[in-house]
Amino acid sequence: MKHSVKTICQLKQEGKKISMLTSYDYTTAKIVDEVGIEIVLVGDSLSNVFQGNDTTVPVTIDEMIYHGKVVVKGVKNALVVIDMPFGTYQINEESAVENAIKIIKETNAQAVKLEGGIEIEHCIKRITNAGIPVMGHLGLTPQSIHQIGSFELQATTKEAQNKILQDAVALEKAGCFAVVLEKIPSFIAKEITSLLNIPVIGIGAGNHCDGQVLVINDLIGLDPSFKPKFVRQYLNAHSLISAAVKQYHEDVKSGGFPSEKESY
Repeated sequence: MKHSVKTICQLKQEGKKISMLTSYDYTTAKIVDEVGIEIVLVGDSLSNVFQGNDTTVPVTIDEMIYHGKVVVKGVKNALVVIDMPFGTYQINEESAVENAIKIIKETNAQAVKLEGGIEIEHCIKRITNAGIPVMGHLGLTPQSIHQIGSFELQATTKEAQNKILQDAVALEKAGCFAVVLEKIPSFIAKEITSLLNIPVIGIGAGNHCDGQVLVINDLIGLDPSFKPKFVRQYLNAHSLISAAVKQYHEDVKSGGFPSEKESY
């Protein structure tokens, strides 16, 4: 089944959970899609896990488009969403629409994702009016890390909790088809999920959301030094890959690879 914004929203109405994962390359995207994940996110987290940067700020629109193109090629059924990177929608509405159109036209993805609340609702309205579905993102917003100051839990005060509730309502009214909530108390995420008619996807926001999203690299344990509380590691890929590479290295050094059967 090919998923669309309509089918994703329908899952919430039917009370069915939504699975979402990041992908940054063709091969991984193909695997993720084949198992039935409903939404594939080409996240600006590629700045961290693919490029080795400390934050998501440095990644460019052209880099997001490059990764978006190759991911879309590997996906047949999932809805593909691409993060609009820092600087592509904060300047003004016109540049936000122009950049959103550029991303969709050049990648053939189905939607874009923006971080922020009431302060960017005008951009969301313009982008959705242009015919491009938008996913919102509240709570910990990594593009604003220099302003936030840390990757700690968000919405911990009553004032901040009221603000995120107002932001969530504003995003739905502005036209978002779904909202991601990152690293906030589960009781606030539960309240937002029941308040909104659109799907709410959590990451570090508890199990009351309509769905969950994780970074694929974290899920499969590629970096053992990074394991926050909200990540469940389903595989220790780092150890498996390391062992395979070590064995290859030893086989080459000993002359055991390639064998007669592996030679022409």
